[in-house]
Amino acid sequence: MQKPPLELQIQSLPDSPGVYQYYDKEDKILYVGKAKNLKKRVSSYFNKIHDTAKTNVLVKKIVTIKHIVVPTETDALLLENNLIKKLQPRYNVLLRDDKSYPWLCIKKEPFPRVFSTRRMVKDGSEYFGPYTSFKTVSTILDLIKELYPLRTCNYDLNQNNIKNHKFKVCLEYHIGNCKGPCEGYESVENYQTQVEAIREILKGNFKASLKDFKIKMSDRAAALHFEEAQKIKEKIEVLENYQSRSTIINPKITNIDVFSIVSDEGAAYVNFLQIAHGSIIRSHTLEIKKKLDETDEELLELAIIELRERFHLLSKEIIVPFEVEVGEHIKVTVPQLGDKKQILELSIRNAKFYRIEQLKQLQILDPDRHTNRIMAQMQKDLRLHVEPRHIECFDNSNIQGTNPVAACVVFKDGKPSKKDYRHFNIKSVEGPNDFASMEEVVYRRYKRMLDEQQPLPQLIIIDGGKGQLSSALKSIDALELRGKIAIVGIAKRLEELFYPGDSAPLYLDKKSESLKVIQYLRNEAHRFGITFHRDKRSQSALNSSIESIPGIGEKTMLVLIQHFKSVKRLKLAPEKEISEVVGVSKAKKITDFYRTSNP
Repeated sequence: MQKPPLELQIQSLPDSPGVYQYYDKEDKILYVGKAKNLKKRVSSYFNKIHDTAKTNVLVKKIVTIKHIVVPTETDALLLENNLIKKLQPRYNVLLRDDKSYPWLCIKKEPFPRVFSTRRMVKDGSEYFGPYTSFKTVSTILDLIKELYPLRTCNYDLNQNNIKNHKFKVCLEYHIGNCKGPCEGYESVENYQTQVEAIREILKGNFKASLKDFKIKMSDRAAALHFEEAQKIKEKIEVLENYQSRSTIINPKITNIDVFSIVSDEGAAYVNFLQIAHGSIIRSHTLEIKKKLDETDEELLELAIIELRERFHLLSKEIIVPFEVEVGEHIKVTVPQLGDKKQILELSIRNAKFYRIEQLKQLQILDPDRHTNRIMAQMQKDLRLHVEPRHIECFDNSNIQGTNPVAACVVFKDGKPSKKDYRHFNIKSVEGPNDFASMEEVVYRRYKRMLDEQQPLPQLIIIDGGKGQLSSALKSIDALELRGKIAIVGIAKRLEELFYPGDSAPLYLDKKSESLKVIQYLRNEAHRFGITFHRDKRSQSALNSSIESIPGIGEKTMLVLIQHFKSVKRLKLAPEKEISEVVGVSKAKKITDFYRTSNP
């Protein structure tokens, strides 16, 4: 059966909330999305040219549009999440850490055991978690073991088996880790009291357990059972120490989830903190691999739905950095100040730290991908038509108007290419004139590259403001390179980027990698230029100084310049060292000259 044209498929969509699915000509799933209004959302894909090439490619491949209408937007969110995980469409974001996490289980059985597991069995048992590391699980189990002597055996401790003396106490009983319910030495009621206390601890509520232990300690001390009181005191200290290690926020903030997002060109990082009884009881960061030009709002909404489902979160309030739509039954709070603002900032810091760690690992494990990501980010940040794989940066140096020189440094794939660095002596400009000097060196650099048919850079950076940029542009225009090479100027003081024909500067985020690469370029150009300028001044001073020494000719002068490099080194050199270079007679003339001229 022939498929109806796309225009007809779009017109037949309802103005209702739901989920849409795009398929290609081979009926392979391309993309799954949600919408408040299916017709409006799907139409928006086809009535404009999109900012990213990937989205435009996606739209060209769409042949079939399918949809599912749902009662509410919340249902659309949940259905979208489930379909993405089930169908794994090519153009949907990729959730990077979909794996099995450990849980803590309170088993449904007589005298329940508490243990860790990766499998949830629907037998009425209670599961707490999942936890994002086994270290956390191990710490909690150690805490429980120190506080409450529960059984670890897997015997069926029903009343008939206990009455019939089917089991015998083991070593755990004899060393004090279990009270022997298998032989009826501990009652069901006493055991369940301990399990209830453990249940509250796993929920993040330490108050009840601390209160109970303190009452027992006082009772034992009043009855003069000091050894037992001391043991209970040690348990209180263990519990208080564990509680102090969980970040305390505010006891009034309870049963709230916090979500934040940090993103770059290729991925987003969503951090989640679970708050109970004023403490952080869980933290997790989810990496989302971008496929299209998704907004932070879209990605955060997707992540919230995924994390709430994955961790079985039931909180009625969430804290986020901006408004999101995750269902009408959840209170969304965007804090501006106070305790909730502080906990949101903590979540953002966690997301940033996680991103930095991932990028460090990427730089080591996959340097090419790391480079590609930075180049794509620079292209976007600097509004370029192509990635700036080859960048050149110019800087002038003329301290106190002497020996004017310029430097050109070259970066390839975001890293210095030192063999391509170039120095320039200013030839056509008299006196200190930065603008004319910049015009000269830019012209000379690219005239030579054109003559020698060398590949031109994708980006030129001029160290200076509008004046230097305008001067460089004169040379670019003279060589008819305007529009073939992007060129920007960077002002030193405020890190302002100036573009040709644009009076308003561009400001990059101070922590952005694009700005760091530009600053690295600018600093390299400055260092390279200053070094060359210093060498020229030293050589000039040495030349004039040696020319003043009676009896020293041009050949001797060149030998001295080559060996000593500067006037200071020649003046401080002992006569013996100088004689080894130019002979005893000339060495005496040189040392006598400097001794009499600098008494």
